[in-house]
Amino acid sequence: MPPGRPGMPPRPGIPPPPRIPPQPPITPPPATTPLRAWQDAPSWPGRVFERLFERRIVLAHGELDDEAATSLCAQLLTLDAEQNEPIRLEVQGLSAELAAALTVMGVLDVLRVPVRAYASGQITGPALGVLAAATERSAYPNAAFLLAEPRLGFAGSATSLSSHEEQVRVMLDHLYLRLAEVTGHEVDEIRADARRSRYLTADQAIGYGLIHGPVAGGEPGRGRDGA
Repeated sequence: MPPGRPGMPPRPGIPPPPRIPPQPPITPPPATTPLRAWQDAPSWPGRVFERLFERRIVLAHGELDDEAATSLCAQLLTLDAEQNEPIRLEVQGLSAELAAALTVMGVLDVLRVPVRAYASGQITGPALGVLAAATERSAYPNAAFLLAEPRLGFAGSATSLSSHEEQVRVMLDHLYLRLAEVTGHEVDEIRADARRSRYLTADQAIGYGLIHGPVAGGEPGRGRDGA
């Protein structure tokens, strides 16, 4: 009988195949739901801002245009009407259109309660006017300040361009006058610094007169008691 047929031993040199023990059934891991810090992610920023607003804390950050200025003014006026406690204004990496900055400055000038501003990031151009209009001005260590002329773009006839230029000149004079008042520098010196885009660190801004001092340890967290 030829080798390899049933009932015959295998040929020499070829071991029998190993026996594979039966494997236990594989149980898939239980399904888990990822943990989220905020159960309703799309709405969490609004809830945070509401809680800050309840503690009389207002944030101004990014680009301040006409729409953002209207929103900021509405918040400031609301807090001013509600209570006689100070308002804390967080100015974070703020740049501003010239007209928008002057709008906020005008509202800050008429508030009954003091406004304590805390600057962080780079505050640029006309946004410095918003900071200057606050009653008290402090800076975080990472704050930087850039005195710079606003970037403007006009289109239209020669007459309208001339009119726009005159309006801008008047608004710039108002901005530089305010900066001169709070810093103690001459208006012409402020204008010259803006034309050459003078950069100030937090410590230099204190020496320049733009900032009263650094943010004290624990100061921003005082809430209603110290706002």
